[in-house]
Amino acid sequence: MTTATSAQSGQRSSDSGERGLQRQGSSQLTTSQGKTAIADGVVSKIAGMAAREVSGVYRMGSGASRAFGSIKERVGGGSPNVSSGVAVEVGETQAAIDLDLVVEYGVSIIDLAQSVRRNVISSVERMTGLEVTEVNIAIDDVHLPNEQDEQTDEAPPRVR
Repeated sequence: MTTATSAQSGQRSSDSGERGLQRQGSSQLTTSQGKTAIADGVVSKIAGMAAREVSGVYRMGSGASRAFGSIKERVGGGSPNVSSGVAVEVGETQAAIDLDLVVEYGVSIIDLAQSVRRNVISSVERMTGLEVTEVNIAIDDVHLPNEQDEQTDEAPPRVR
């Protein structure tokens, strides 16, 4: 095994606009015994679940994707899509993640974004071994306490 260089010693790079956090040694995904490839969908599901775990996240996805997902659940009888509102870009050793969130009224958006970012990075890095270079968060809406869910606004289905 090779010795870690100064660029790989866990120090942050200050001359780059990226996060710059390097792992010690080579990537955990490439070993002398083979390579491990992780699909975008895997990272997307992990990030979606990690974001939803944070208190104050009401729902995920932009208005259009939430409406489409709601219709799809009712018509197809499918389960909720945990990767709704999540877009990822996965390379050999790194991942970048974009999240669309609806937050609950009264929650500090800045604190929520920091908590979501921390939880997503921790979960993805722990479960996949990928370095998360960035987590971009877009707040698309605020859920007010007196608003009804979109699902309860419509008449019940005529057939089951």
